Order: sequence, then C-alpha cells, then structure tokens
Amino acid sequence: MEIKDRFIQQITQGYGSANAISIGAAMLDGTPIKEAQVKIPLKTLNRHGLIAGATGTGKTVTLQIIAESMSAAGIPVLMMDLKGDLSGIATAGVINPKIEERHQLIGLPYNPKATFTELMTISGREGVKLRATVSEFGPVLFSKILELNETQSGLVAMLFKYADDKGLLLLDLKDFKALLKFATEDGKAELQKEYGNISTASIGTILRKIVELESQGAEHFFGEKSFDVEDLLKKDANGLGIASIIRLTDIQDKPKLFSTFMLSLLAEIYATFPEAGDLDKPKLCVFIDEAHLIFNEASKALLDQIESIIKLIRSKGVGIYFITQNPYDVPDAVLAQLGLKVQHALRAFTEKDRKAIKKTAENYPISEFYKTDELLTSLGIGQALISALNEKGIPTPLAAVHLKAPASRIGVLTPDEINSIHAKSQLVNKYNSVVDRESAYELLNKRLEDKADAAVSSEEEEPKSKKSPKQEKSIIQKASENTMVRQVGRTVFKELARGLLGALGIGGKKKSGWF
Repeated sequence: MEIKDRFIQQITQGYGSANAISIGAAMLDGTPIKEAQVKIPLKTLNRHGLIAGATGTGKTVTLQIIAESMSAAGIPVLMMDLKGDLSGIATAGVINPKIEERHQLIGLPYNPKATFTELMTISGREGVKLRATVSEFGPVLFSKILELNETQSGLVAMLFKYADDKGLLLLDLKDFKALLKFATEDGKAELQKEYGNISTASIGTILRKIVELESQGAEHFFGEKSFDVEDLLKKDANGLGIASIIRLTDIQDKPKLFSTFMLSLLAEIYATFPEAGDLDKPKLCVFIDEAHLIFNEASKALLDQIESIIKLIRSKGVGIYFITQNPYDVPDAVLAQLGLKVQHALRAFTEKDRKAIKKTAENYPISEFYKTDELLTSLGIGQALISALNEKGIPTPLAAVHLKAPASRIGVLTPDEINSIHAKSQLVNKYNSVVDRESAYELLNKRLEDKADAAVSSEEEEPKSKKSPKQEKSIIQKASENTMVRQVGRTVFKELARGLLGALGIGGKKKSGWF
C-alpha cells in the first residue's frame, strides 16, 4: 500500500465519526488530502480542549470555526472575547477568492452563515450585564479570591454566618464593607460574645483586599440581578445553539477581576447543572481566550479551585477550551484533562524556544507521516496539528490539518451592528434593570441611626424622681420661710455690717453696749 493510501486510511479510521463537526482536511507533505477529512466527534467535546500557537497563526479564527460548528450542531457556546474580534460570528461571512481556493483544496463547500449571538459584559458597558452577589460566592470562594490566610478566611466565614443568622443580605461589596465596619465598632461585643474574638488587624487586611478588587472594577460585577447560568443553554427557533460572547476588551489590564469572574462562573455552572452522565453532545462549551490571564495571576488556592472544577465539570455536560500562545501557560494538572489539542505554529528565536518546541512535540502521538518538532515551526496560517479522542475515548492519530474558513465574518462588528444585536437580545431587558434591595448596608446603617435616636430620647426624658435645681428648693430657701430664722438673720446681718463699717472708720461715735 502506498504511503498516501495508508495515510488516508489512518485519518479516516481515526476521524471518520458520522456524528461530528468537520474542521478541515489532513495534509501530507504540506498538501491537503480531500479524502482525509478531519472530524471531531460531538460525544467527546465535553472532554475539554486547548488551542495554542504563536501570535498571528490563526488561533482566534480556529476558535470561531469550532464554536460556530458546535452551534450549528445544537450546542450553545460561551466565549470570552478579550480582543474584541470574536463578535464577527454574529454576521455571515463573505466569499472571496482566498476562501474559494481554501475550500477547493480541502474538498468542502463554503456556506456563509451567521450565528445567533448574545453580547455580554461584566464591566457594565455594552451588552447583557453579568452579575453575582457576594452571598452566592460563599465564604470559601470569596476568601480565595481575596487571597486571605487561614485566620482571615475564618473571620470571613464567621461574618457570613452572622449575616445568615441575622437575615443580612450580602449582595454587593458595600454590604460586606458595612459588615466589616460593624464588626469593629458597634457590633464587636455582640460578635465576640456569640462567635469568638475578632482581630482588628485581620479586618483591616480584608478591607484592603476588597478595595484592591474594587479598583479593578469589581463593583460593577457584585450585585443584582444575578445572572442565571441556565440562560447560557438557550437555543434559537431552529434548535441551533446560541453563541454568548462576553466582551472583555476593557479589562485586559484587570486580571484579578477576570480570574474572579471566570472562577465564579465555572463554580456556579458546576453547582447549578445536574449530573449529565455520558451525553451524545455537550450541553455547553466554554472558550477562554488569553487563558494565561487566569493562570498567571491566580493564587495557589485559586489555581487549586480551578483545577478541581475542570476535573469535575465534564460530568455536568460542559466542555472548557483554553486559548493561549504557549501550551505551558496552562498548568499540567489541567493539560492532563484535555481531549482535544489544536496546535498552531510555534516560533523558535531562542534556545529556550527550541527546547519548548521539542517538549511540545513530545506531547503528541508519534506519527510515521510527520516530524512533529520540525512541523511545529513550518505550519502556515490556518494550519494546525490536531490530536483528539474518538467516540470510544481513544486518542486519534496526529493530523496536520488545513482548516476550513469560518462561515461567519472574521473581525469586529460595527457600532450599528452591535446595537442591532442588543435590540434583538432576549436577555438585555432581563438583566440590565437596576435592582438595589434592602441589604446589610441599609440594615446596619438603620440600626446605628436607631441607636443614636434612642440615646437622644433617653437624655431628653430623665426619670421624674430626679428633679432639676429649679424644682428642688435649697436649704437656704427653706430656712428663709421660717419667721424666727428670718429675724435672727436680719440682726446678724446688721451687726456684721456695723462691724465692717467700723473697721473701715465709717459711722458715728461709740456708744454704750456693742458700740
């Protein structure tokens, strides 16, 4: 059997699933082979994935191809758009000579098509506003986000417990800050009596951490109305999955807020979605662009939490896909969970780069058709090495793929197109109205006001038994009411006056008697 026939047979056996999404044709000696179609089974799309490669090699377009293909197969997708260039999925692509040539090479028709899209935001600017309450985070997750130590985390847990016991809603950060202030002032004695000692230094540290989080815009994220993750599972009238795009262009320099949001979202999905078992296709797939922003800035506790969720969320019917330049931006514990790997070209400018390429090549299956380490540096734009899992969970053979073009438009939307999407949105009216219920902030302030009013009232209304000086007669006043006492007093006064005048040499001659 000739090498080409063996190659076609191997690719067909490895990627020949009927219930799958097609992403392109495998290449042999740099040439796409139409008979060697590469398809990813829908059944394995909840096994997570990675799209990696150097800048300008086509990672974002590959993300768009896979996401719109999932949507066409009835799978809702959620995409984190940090650069603003994923919104084009909402508009149909336009055929041109380059697209025609590409699709002729891979043997697939090109059908321009838009995907129904919801545009979302966590910064409160354009789109469906995503929010979560402090209470929904819970003390453990909230402490991890703030990077607190064990003592400080215990104090946060105590404050959450007190809020629950007293019916104090913790909706936004001002609620929690009000509770911190209460714990160090008017409520300190009560809290210490019921729950134990409170460290003022720990309270101060927690407050500084919250201020740091606020400086990255977290006040727009914490609050109501909380986003219901069930709304990510919506489909359009034709049963196609909706593409939800979270526009994050304005928080690229706020990695802590991004990490906070991602962790809370994944935790909420895991806590809310029921166990799904082994589905024919995922209920939801999440694409995290610029994934290094999560992992590079996350604390050890936060990383552990993310890794735990990634390991467990697959059973909920959810697939997570990371997009980054270097595969090693993603922790090993997460890489070990990935079923699909799409590797675009890597660049070798330094010795360190060459070592990284060699190490990356070793993570792919050995192939008689490719020298993987050499191929990694020679792939063109829109070409990638792919390794996946078949429907039985067995790794597929390595394939260098000439990818198809996205059916939607590549690039950003115009302001008018964005406004049109908002006008058709099913969720804008649901989540963009302002809700500010009575919560811990208002209740604690009211308690302080009531205490102050009570203190003023008690001063104004003293017991009647305590008479004022005007009401209580003095001893002198009582004595002056007696006639004999008044007469003696007058006599004594006269004698004193005379003695004083005599001492001063004033008055007449001395007579018998006293004078």
